Amino acid sequence: MVAGEHDSGALTVDQFRQQIRQALRAVAGDAAGLEADLLLREVLQRSRVQLITRGANQLEATQFAQLTTLLKRRQSGEPLAYILGHREFWSLDLLVTPATLIPRPETELLVEIALARVGSEHAQVADLGTGSGAIAIALASERPGWQLLATDQSTAALAVAQQNSQRLQVSNVEFLQGSWFEPLGGRQFDLIISNPPYIADDDPCLEVLLGPAADAHPVEPISALTGGSDGLDDCRQLISAAQNYLKPGGLLLLEHGHDQQPRLQQLLEAAGWNQIECFQDLAGLDRAVLAVAGQ
Repeated sequence: MVAGEHDSGALTVDQFRQQIRQALRAVAGDAAGLEADLLLREVLQRSRVQLITRGANQLEATQFAQLTTLLKRRQSGEPLAYILGHREFWSLDLLVTPATLIPRPETELLVEIALARVGSEHAQVADLGTGSGAIAIALASERPGWQLLATDQSTAALAVAQQNSQRLQVSNVEFLQGSWFEPLGGRQFDLIISNPPYIADDDPCLEVLLGPAADAHPVEPISALTGGSDGLDDCRQLISAAQNYLKPGGLLLLEHGHDQQPRLQQLLEAAGWNQIECFQDLAGLDRAVLAVAGQ
């Protein structure tokens, strides 16, 4: 534990900042510096520039205690987003809790594709499995004329999404509880978009995502991560039924794992989808597929 042997009054912000960076290296790796700054900004309520310009200021006892507590939580493996209670996505500050998946930067690709490919100013869009509401709220904020329906089977996750919508004053999103297409009724959409669970149940990466001590700290909901033996169970449901809820020429846009694109193309072709397009994220990894409903 860093700084545990020091009197908080003897530590400046800069001194504690350096100690946190070293302490976080084991759990955060190259991101240790960024995470240290985020923890400091959260407690001190300062901008990144202020952390530097006021680095010689001494920590108050209450600030030292708060930072020490947050640092211990992070060192235990608890995700930083759950410690802070929020995460940036598409320049929006979203609340997150252990009831929701933590929004990833690569998921912003879906927002970019949707904005580029849906030309109507008054589109009807469904975001299935919305979690924190990241995708739906990002689209709604960019296209005030669109009407979005965001669904999730988790009432706890849906409550977080609704809270985010209210905080960000986004009024063109409707939230309904239910699994995949259950809440849609007879509605028809221009676009159905989803970041479904796509990790195989026995994928070793789950240990990395959840951490070695997952029983000791909050972790992301496993139901939002895993999708059966090959990770594609939920994608199969979406591909097989989405055309029933799309207008003629409507679009289906899905995020997927880096090695799943060929199999998803096969599933889409077998289900009668047209004009299938594949996209890579900024890391150059296969990340999303877009398909047009068959006539």
